[in-house]
Amino acid sequence: MPEESKHEATEEASCSHEGTARQSHHSAAMKNNLTSRLNRIEGQIRGIKGMIEKDTYCDDVLNQIAAVQSALNSVGKLLLEGHMKSCIIERIQAGETEVVDELLITVNKLMK
Repeated sequence: MPEESKHEATEEASCSHEGTARQSHHSAAMKNNLTSRLNRIEGQIRGIKGMIEKDTYCDDVLNQIAAVQSALNSVGKLLLEGHMKSCIIERIQAGETEVVDELLITVNKLMK
């Protein structure tokens, strides 16, 4: 993804606290980008399933699994960047410093 469109897509996210449920509001560009990436990942998963069904050589399947994991990591990085630039900043500015602990837990999960 070009750096310009990546930056543009992550800057427009914002968070709100409607009642007790927290929500993010991503720009249309960000939603389209994430949806497109997830659709490709979904196709890759179906492809891996087909490879298993056709008894494809294990190393080839494992390489496809690695590609899917990398693609998912990229989606996670984009979401994390937008989250930090919007939700986290907004909540810290509102005095909700516990959000830092929440973020650390989430980052640890992503890094497993």
